[in-house]
Amino acid sequence: MKRKDFDFELPQELIAQDPLKDRSSSRLLVLDKETGKIEHKIFKDILGYLNKGDCLVLNNTKVIPARLIGSREETHGKVEFLLLKRLEGDNWEVMVKPGRKAKPGDRIEFGNGLLKAEVLKVVEGGNRIARFEYEGIFEQVLDELGQMPLPPYITHQLEDKERYQTVYAKHRGSAAAPTAGLHFTPDLLKAVEEKGVKIAYVTLHVGLGTFRPVKVDDILDHTMHSEYYWIEQDEADKINETKKNGGRVIAVGTTSSRTLESVGDNDGHVKESKGWTDIFIYPGYKFKVVDTLITNFHLPESTLIMLVSALAGRENVLNAYKIAVEEKYRFFSFGDAMLIK
Repeated sequence: MKRKDFDFELPQELIAQDPLKDRSSSRLLVLDKETGKIEHKIFKDILGYLNKGDCLVLNNTKVIPARLIGSREETHGKVEFLLLKRLEGDNWEVMVKPGRKAKPGDRIEFGNGLLKAEVLKVVEGGNRIARFEYEGIFEQVLDELGQMPLPPYITHQLEDKERYQTVYAKHRGSAAAPTAGLHFTPDLLKAVEEKGVKIAYVTLHVGLGTFRPVKVDDILDHTMHSEYYWIEQDEADKINETKKNGGRVIAVGTTSSRTLESVGDNDGHVKESKGWTDIFIYPGYKFKVVDTLITNFHLPESTLIMLVSALAGRENVLNAYKIAVEEKYRFFSFGDAMLIK
């Protein structure tokens, strides 16, 4: 299976630069994965596609202000860190720009020395392992100095950084938002529950590896970056009870999907667990837990459009994307949504 099999034409002006004032007023393209039929709705219409006894699964990770602008202690040359993954203690895997200014042994300071880092080593892919030094609580220092790590295709400054968080974000640790969940409001979630739909939460800390383009021609040669996840037993019980009673498990976002498929057994049963997942889902994969997916529109040739194609069929998805472009849907993180049922 080739990378180019998942390519499509996307005009630059369809890449959403700003979030809508009302989260739930974005557009919703509904795709029937069996027939290929397409409907055009507004996101708050999602209620009409949820049934009593279903279970909506949300990823409650919280984005940290992971972008740090600093300078080398010796030369004062500008250096940008992007925190990707916390390791042991105060050691982090970071992406550095420009990389040549961050060799092992180099020291970087942020916020006039409020936070300092020493580069320990270079790892696969060109990222660095850095050890941070500070006084007080790291999270508080990061809140003071860090910026939201918006994807590179968003060039506008975000006025309210909470708009890059879901309303149910809880556990800090992501370098990017689980963007399918950005469309939900507290009122909409309340209405979901009032309809008799269970809401279950999983946590997967989103790393930038999820959004990196596939660079190899044969997608089977692509290596996924690992991301940390966990699911608690109470949440697993909601999902298992839904399956047992014949309801649908509706994953909100590819991150929720990857978590569920990482922990589910062949019978679709899930249990409390935590760990690292590098699961790569592409056409041919048989879903064990996820029945329905709410997702955004993804980058051409990305692992995300491959996952969506695994659920709905590549031809169905590419046709839906073609229609979305024709109808001028908004794409990517702050863009419109898609329901695959």
